[in-house]
Amino acid sequence: MEITTDHWMRLNFRPAARMVRGEGSYLWDHQGKRYLDFIQGWAVNALGHSPEVVRAALLEQFDRVLNVGPAHYNEPALELSARLCELSGLDKAFFGNSGAEANEGALKLCRKWGQKHKNGAFELITTHGGFHGRTLAMTSATGKPGWDEAFPPRLEGFKKVPYGDVQAVADAITARSVAVMVEPIQGEAGAVVPKACYLRELRALCDARGLLLVFDEIQTGLARTGPLFAFQDAAVRPDILTLGKGLGAGVPISALLATREAACFEEGDHGSTFGGNPLCCAVALAVLGELTSPAGCAEREASARHLKAALERVALTLGAELRGRGHLFGLVLPNEDACVLRDRAFEANEVGLLVNAARPNVLRLMPSLCVSAAEIQEMSEILLAAQLRSAART
Repeated sequence: MEITTDHWMRLNFRPAARMVRGEGSYLWDHQGKRYLDFIQGWAVNALGHSPEVVRAALLEQFDRVLNVGPAHYNEPALELSARLCELSGLDKAFFGNSGAEANEGALKLCRKWGQKHKNGAFELITTHGGFHGRTLAMTSATGKPGWDEAFPPRLEGFKKVPYGDVQAVADAITARSVAVMVEPIQGEAGAVVPKACYLRELRALCDARGLLLVFDEIQTGLARTGPLFAFQDAAVRPDILTLGKGLGAGVPISALLATREAACFEEGDHGSTFGGNPLCCAVALAVLGELTSPAGCAEREASARHLKAALERVALTLGAELRGRGHLFGLVLPNEDACVLRDRAFEANEVGLLVNAARPNVLRLMPSLCVSAAEIQEMSEILLAAQLRSAART
């Protein structure tokens, strides 16, 4: 049968190339062209494409059991819940399939807590530029420009304030407020880093006003920005934490973590048919083992240093501003040529480069956490060559 896009429900631009194989930092399309991947499934492939540690975990768990359903415990899920709580300092865990699902669970948990402890308070304070997913509730929570008008009528219960502005959060609190929900670093907006005291001041404000503090670490969690969790840089702890993307290193799994006090769901309040299945939980355990091993930490730290240094040189050449941390960076261009540069890099003759145009003037880079110095250098050369070709055509 001929493979075409005729029956695909098109929801975003995609080039004609079909990706058929991946290894480490590279993808190959159906015509054999190779691409250096600095998107990695939108920060999903924490260990690169087709890592051996994931393959081994999949095969080993496949020979045991794939899915027992939500009516029974399974050992990988119980072990994963204990490990994540130990590493994060939180107490309870629930597993889903996607970041948006984890954030939906966080919303429900906040509203349940408001019913029990805040006289029915239900409103979450979120931020402009924040991104929390594509479900109906999370499109209402998200602060992406233009999304306020998407899919009316919108779900009520979200108030948005400028990111990084604690006073704006304080001014937005009313008797209906139950929680503040933020990304420690805004990912989809192009690696927007707040001032150093932002998370600590939010923690103090929530404590003083009796609100829950929710950190959406779907993108920043699992060592993407340096520490295992981005909130650890600020030495604060949220009441609720959501994880996804890199947790399964390519396998779909997400997590909702909460303190004992915030974890107020009762039986029947929430669930997920595939959430916490043994196969995905076994992979997540293997990924955590890799991310927390001394060798993995050392490799990641060296890679992050190379990446930052290389991007600083690229930013200087492009006249751009560099922002971000670890393996999540945004290049803020002096013009609105992000899509042009993205496309020129993709079309490079011998090896294409995959980067994301997060905004018209922002390129976002989310490589594997173990991307090598040689691959980083190759990225720099392709991107700068793309900039030269772009300039020559204007």
